[in-house]
Amino acid sequence: MLADDIRGMAPHTTDWFALDAARVRAFAEATEDRQFIHLDEDRAAQTRFGGTIAHGFLTLSMLSAMSYQVTAAISGMEASVNYGFDRVRFVSPVRVGSRVRGRFSVAHVDEGEGWLGVHWDVEVEVEAQEKPALVASWITRVFLS
Repeated sequence: MLADDIRGMAPHTTDWFALDAARVRAFAEATEDRQFIHLDEDRAAQTRFGGTIAHGFLTLSMLSAMSYQVTAAISGMEASVNYGFDRVRFVSPVRVGSRVRGRFSVAHVDEGEGWLGVHWDVEVEVEAQEKPALVASWITRVFLS
């Protein structure tokens, strides 16, 4: 029954999340990716981006926080973990200081013994920007209680 409930879930749009300079700096330190386009506003302003941009992997990693708003509605779930991606595309850069949100829809569900594999079509959109920051096919493993 739970698998059918998940299959029938309506697409969900999350709240907005800020990708401000403090978050970008913290991500740069955690990952040791200190490329100037993420941290040096003056140098980055001279590039095609016109200013600093968030790391693509930071934008991707925000899916975890966004997914909590989506999976909160799943009853009978013990835990949900990242299983992998079939596809990820970084469509457009995210300027530091922008806000992003996720649009999640269920593509399909695999059933196993005590678990479900939920395949999500995900788009991360940037506030006041037409093109999404990224699109992905993400698989999560939902363990049942």
